[in-house]
Amino acid sequence: MRCLLFPGQGVQRKGMGAELFARFPDATALADEVLGYSVEELCVRDPERRLRDTRYAQPAVFFVNALMGLSEIGHDYYAGHSLGEYNALVAGGVLDLEAGLRLVRRRAELMSEITGGGMSAVQGVPVAFVRRALIETGLTGVFVANLNADTQTTIAGDRAEVAVAAKAIAALPGARVVPINVSGPFHTPLMAPAEARFREVLAEFEFRPATTPVVSSVTGELFDGPDLLARQLSSPVEWVRTVTTLRAAGVTDFDEVHGRTLSSLVHKIA
Repeated sequence: MRCLLFPGQGVQRKGMGAELFARFPDATALADEVLGYSVEELCVRDPERRLRDTRYAQPAVFFVNALMGLSEIGHDYYAGHSLGEYNALVAGGVLDLEAGLRLVRRRAELMSEITGGGMSAVQGVPVAFVRRALIETGLTGVFVANLNADTQTTIAGDRAEVAVAAKAIAALPGARVVPINVSGPFHTPLMAPAEARFREVLAEFEFRPATTPVVSSVTGELFDGPDLLARQLSSPVEWVRTVTTLRAAGVTDFDEVHGRTLSSLVHKIA
C-alpha cells in the first residue's frame, strides 16, 4: 500500500510552485480571494520577503502542497507533518480546498501572535536522552516539540531557555543542535492561548468522514475529529508514531510532495 506525505512549515522558498499556478487558475483565483493577496506573487517572487513570516509562510506552503497533490493518485493513506496535516485532510476528503485555506490562514495568524519563543533541532541522540537533559537542567519553559525520527527531535519553548537547553544537549556524545528560525514556541504548552482561540474557529467548519484514511501527526492514529487540530498547536508532532502506524497498516511505499524532507525521516525510523 502507498501513503502520500505532506510537509509543513519550513519547506517554503522563493520560487516554489512557479510551474503550477497557470495550470490551476481556478484554484489560484480562489486562494487569492480567500487570502486577500496574490499567492503566486508571494511564492514566486516574494518581493516583501514575507515567506519568513508565519502568517504568510503557512498559507503559501499549504497551497503549493495542495496543487502538487492534485496530480497524485492511487494512494491508500494520507499523512502530513503539522501544517501538512491540513493537506492530508483535503486529499482525504475531510475538508475542501477553500475550508483548508480559511483554516490555515487563521491558524497562521493565531500562531504568529505567540512570540518570544525559539526552536532547535536535535540530531544524533534518542528522545529519551533529550528529555533527560531537559529534566537535569531544571528548565520549565522548554519542551520536546517534534519527534521526527529515532534520533531526530525538536525542542521549543521560551527563547532564552531553549538556548540554555541547547548547550546542555549539545554536550551529549553524538548530539548536534541547530537553531530553527522561528519566533514562536510551536507545539508546546506555551501555545495554549492560540489553541483556545482556534477551537472557536474550528467550530465554524464542517468536517466530513474521510474518503481515504488520514493518520494524524498529533496522536499517530487515524484522524477522528477537529479537536486534534486544536491540540496540534500545543502538542508535540508524533511523526515516529505516525510512520509506525502506517507501516502496521501495511504501507510499504511513501511518496511525498514538495521535496523529500519527510521521506528522509521515514528512513530513519526503525
